[in-house]
Parts: sequence; structure tokens; C-alpha cells
Amino acid sequence: MEIIASCPPRLPLSEVGRYAQRIESLGYDVLHVPETIHDAFTVAALAITHTSRLVIRTSMVVAFPRSPMLTAYAAWDLAKLSAGRFQLGIASQVRGNIVGRFSTPWSDPVARLGDYVASLRAIFHSFQTGEPLEHTGSHYRFERLQPYFNPGPIDHPAPQIWTGGVNAEMCALAGRVSDGFVCHPTSSHPRMLERRILPALARGAREAGRDDNGPAVVVGPYPLIAKDSRELARVRRERRAELAFLYSTPAYRRQLEEFGLGDLGAALSDMARRKDWANLADLMSDDVIAMLVPQGTFEEMPGILSDWYAGRCSGIVINVPDDSEHDDLYRLLVDQCRGIPAAPA
Repeated sequence: MEIIASCPPRLPLSEVGRYAQRIESLGYDVLHVPETIHDAFTVAALAITHTSRLVIRTSMVVAFPRSPMLTAYAAWDLAKLSAGRFQLGIASQVRGNIVGRFSTPWSDPVARLGDYVASLRAIFHSFQTGEPLEHTGSHYRFERLQPYFNPGPIDHPAPQIWTGGVNAEMCALAGRVSDGFVCHPTSSHPRMLERRILPALARGAREAGRDDNGPAVVVGPYPLIAKDSRELARVRRERRAELAFLYSTPAYRRQLEEFGLGDLGAALSDMARRKDWANLADLMSDDVIAMLVPQGTFEEMPGILSDWYAGRCSGIVINVPDDSEHDDLYRLLVDQCRGIPAAPA
């Protein structure tokens, strides 16, 4: 099983290199780079230049505000810089952010992201072979790449392209076109995998006639881990507000509905609409959190994650706290969790 950490979204750029080195020293296989307040490619470059083994994967770059050509240039540079350790994760984001935050037109996100991936693969092919760039799709058209603007081949395969999503059709798209798929935290429970995510990925893979079992699948349950039960209670309290905010987003309530907690999701959304942030966390009881998120001590967690995910995915996101107090325990945890059986490659 691949064990993955995620770079803290608000980590200052000056600390990215040190953080990536710490993650590599703990034995992690992959570092995810989100895009929130920093440019993800900048963060990825810093992580790459301070590590030697760690795979650096954007998870996820917001695709639509960028031309596929600009994304391709950045990914190609990072693939070369990392000697093949960079992987490109892209996603659509929600309409409100695309229109309101990025001032970018909105259109059918599934078809558009599919054409975005096809554009990237066509551009990568032209970069690597020097052949003329010719791509005409539903949303993008590329027919011009003079030699002066072609960066030329690299000594490694083109970067893998990963996508993410929540809705069934976005998952099916990943099944058709992606090398890997990263589950949203609210879609990472085994019940969500078995009933929604994996069937949609398999449907897409069948539609595309893939013979490689479809994309690799990474889950992000963000487990609650502590040294003992008292510490675990503290960690649970700290995460309560974050989980309440996450599940207050209507698009992310499917996991609550899967557990018969639709009324809770509606109540959280109503409080968010009223901007009642102070009381949002009160609705997330310990029993609800126990249903949705794996939690336990360092000794218990490998067995818990094995029960949840053995044979169901190829990677698990396990974050580390900002302080390094328990790094020895995390190092052992990573080593033990790597032995969890992964889904067939």
C-alpha cells in the first residue's frame, strides 16, 4: 500500500523544503500538494528540490482557469526537475469557485475535464516526440507548437495524470482517462468506495475498453491517530469543527446520506448559510465521527486501516501533525501500513 502525506495548505513557502524532507525521512511514498492559497506548482518545485526519493503529486491543481498548455509546461518542467518523481493531479473545482473566485467561464465539467486530459496527453506527446501538435476536442483546440516553443523530450515517461471528483460521472471519467484517482475525504469511507466510487470507476474503464484495471485509487480518510485514548479525545475535539464545515457543503453530504444522516447534513448546511460558524461543530457528535473517520492509537491504526481498505485501494493519506513529537511512532506506523494489501495494480 502506498502511504501518502498532504502538505499543509497554509505552510509558508520558506518551510516547504524542510517539511518535504521530514515526510521523506518518515518513510512516506508520496507527498500531495494541494492548491488553496499557494500556486501548487511552486510548492511542488520546492518539495522536489529538497527530496530525492519522494513522489510529489499535485492534489489537486484547479484545471479550468489554466490553459492546458500552461499546465503542460509546468508539469513537464517538474517531471524533468524531479527525474520522473512528479505526478500531475488536476480537478474541476465547483462552479462557485470557478466563476466567482477565478472569473473563468463555466461549462460541462465532465466533458471539459476529459478534453483537458486529452489535450495534455497530446501536448506531452508533441513535447516528447517533436511531432506536430494536433488536437481538436469538445472544449480545446491545439494546432500550433513551433520548435522554438517546444521544450523537447525528457529522459522519463510523461507525468502520470490523476484526477479527483465526487459525482458519479466525474468518477466514471477518471475510469476512462486517468492514471489515478484521489477520493475526496467525504468519499473515502469503505461503504462509499464499494457502493459509489469503485463501480463508477469500473464503468468508465469498461466504456473506454481499458485492460489495466482502470486508475489507481487513493483514499483520504484523514484518520484520527494518537498515543493513547486521552490524547485521541483531544485530537477528536480539534477535528470536530473541520469535519462539521466539510460536511456542511451540500456536494459533500453523500457520505452522511449513506449512513442515514441526511438530516444532519441539512442542518449543517443551514447553519453554514446563516454563517453560524461558532455552533457548527456542536452537531458533530463523537458517535457520528466514529462512523465516518477511522480513529485509534498508533498501535491500533494499522489493523483498523487494514480492515477498512485492504484490497480496496492502492494508497492511503495519513497526515502528520505540525510538531515532530511522535515522529518515531509515525515512522513505524508508515512502515506497518505499507504492508496492507493493495488493490490489484
